[in-house]
Amino acid sequence: MSEWTGDDFLDPIREALRLVIDPELGYNIVDLGLVYEIDVDDGRIAHVTMTTTTRGCPATDYLRSGAHQAAASVTGIASADVTMTYDPPWTPRMMSPQAKEHFGIADD
Repeated sequence: MSEWTGDDFLDPIREALRLVIDPELGYNIVDLGLVYEIDVDDGRIAHVTMTTTTRGCPATDYLRSGAHQAAASVTGIASADVTMTYDPPWTPRMMSPQAKEHFGIADD
């Protein structure tokens, strides 16, 4: 059996984060482009860097908590840390093609 790497957890964490739905837009935070980075360190702590659609978003705490719970729920993850950032600022261009199609946004 080979040693695990943090990369082994990236897809399962990303899938867990897809269960977190932005309450204002009704769509998951991954495909909305709100999740900027996922990393897992040697202690099996998931580090998620994410944003909201705007500064002062009323759903910030809800989204951060949901992302924390989702990442921490992945089998093999010891805990999770979620960092909010607004650099770079979110734009609709960050959405997945599926999310853009859902919202009727032309893919540039």
